[in-house]
Amino acid sequence: MQKTIIIAEAGVNHNGDINIAKKLIEVASEAGADYVKFQSFIAGDCVSKNAKKAEYQLQTTDENQNQLDMIKKLELSKQDHEILIKHCKKCNIKFLSTAFDLESIDLLVELGVEIFKIPSGEITNLPYLKKIASLNKNIILSTGMATLGEIEKTLEILIQNGTQRDKIIILHCNTEYPTPFEDVNLKAMLTLKNAFHLPIGYSDHTLGITIPIAAVAMGACVIEKHFTLDKTMQGPDHQASLEPDELKAMIRSIRELEQALGDGIKKPSQSESKNKIIARKSLVAKKVIKKGEYFSEENLTTKRPGNGICAMKYDKYLGKIASRDYVEDELIDE
Repeated sequence: MQKTIIIAEAGVNHNGDINIAKKLIEVASEAGADYVKFQSFIAGDCVSKNAKKAEYQLQTTDENQNQLDMIKKLELSKQDHEILIKHCKKCNIKFLSTAFDLESIDLLVELGVEIFKIPSGEITNLPYLKKIASLNKNIILSTGMATLGEIEKTLEILIQNGTQRDKIIILHCNTEYPTPFEDVNLKAMLTLKNAFHLPIGYSDHTLGITIPIAAVAMGACVIEKHFTLDKTMQGPDHQASLEPDELKAMIRSIRELEQALGDGIKKPSQSESKNKIIARKSLVAKKVIKKGEYFSEENLTTKRPGNGICAMKYDKYLGKIASRDYVEDELIDE
């Protein structure tokens, strides 16, 4: 099967510290991720002073801060982006970032980013969608909180405004941090595949690594998963993120799963062919059989090894005449 693209979502787990961001890049690279992704935004351009924080953010950040104050501290400057892109090249991992406002889209274009991730919250933002569509870049579209109708409308906008359809990947997603298992609805991936006939991936916000691995088994071509250096760090997303060892374990498991999924053709594998002789059975003399005797249920049986006459031919041998003498447990060879 085609290799699953794994995006290690650093997001804002750098806490506004460029050195933490660089360490996150190193962790993602060491874990074997294909991309490490950050978030690009100008706080005042994407959040108003009156915007409230999500429930999970209230539990993991200063409750006296509003959303604007919270994310203002998590902005990355143009220079920060340049430093991170350079560090990604040094660590042999590809850089991605999600833009949350129009100016940040321009920044990512200037920096040469070739894949644009549309986050779930922007799926109903017409000016944003039209701007990204006009670039005709590869797009990864997250669909948390969205109905099929909203997704269809978003795709229409993207295609009508300049994006080729075959440049779009859709990610199934639930935006609750962490997502309860009963709300994941992995089968919706199949619905999205049947509805839009586009590659489907999965952006995960559950705890642990089980669900993204299961998503790959169901055909996800992209997996996006948040990670952090330490879940106990202060910040909105740390608690629902994987720590370095967990990220490494998830990626290792996905790569093993890819090998296990195979090509779908049911045939004996090369490794098991030698087991036929050991595990299958042949026609065997149940007791002494004299030359000229008829093979019967009383003197013929099936036993291992399987390098004699196949036990499937048992009925065909009943009533045949033995052409030579056989001792008990001897393979029938005529």
